Amino acid sequence: MTLPACSPLRLGDLAPNFTARSTRGVVSLDDYRGRWLALFSHPADFTPVCTSEFVAIARAHDRFADLGCELMALSVDSLFSHLAWIRAIKDRFDVVVDFPIIEDPTLEIARAYGMIGRDAMDAASVRTTYFLDPDGILRASTCYPASVGRSVEEMLRLVSALQRVQAGDVLAPEGWTPGADLLAVPSHALEDVLAAPTGSDWFYKPVADEG
Repeated sequence: MTLPACSPLRLGDLAPNFTARSTRGVVSLDDYRGRWLALFSHPADFTPVCTSEFVAIARAHDRFADLGCELMALSVDSLFSHLAWIRAIKDRFDVVVDFPIIEDPTLEIARAYGMIGRDAMDAASVRTTYFLDPDGILRASTCYPASVGRSVEEMLRLVSALQRVQAGDVLAPEGWTPGADLLAVPSHALEDVLAAPTGSDWFYKPVADEG
């Protein structure tokens, strides 16, 4: 596996491929081409905030699947630690984490994705989510501190919004959820600007969600 040096992954970038061991066997990022993917990292197994996230994400796994979005988690911990943590979650919450959790003991993947600095010695600050489209292009990312958990509802909303605007014909306004009005992409033609009924209609025009 040859990954680039530490550099923040930017929107529109092709996500670096990797192959690694996981709780679902050896996986490669390229295996997920053709599908949306939420790749998310966590600081460590057996930690309270991460446990709350994984329970919630596992419970929402079918909802991600309904959107055609796969899930993949990553942390510095070993495969055996991941497996033991999954068992502890099953015993405590009666929830099975069946999406792959990959191991990154050398921090090679975390550095390649810019989750941590080049000289970082641990992954204590890593709680990043990358939303990749079917071509492996980064369409959105979020980054939280170790002390604050992600919102699964926001992850689902963001995937839905990214899919709806992917064609480039509409925009998703603040707080958009499926079925709510979207916004038309503003015209750059002066004729359209002058022909609009009011001074704001040319750049702010709600349209029905027909997706």
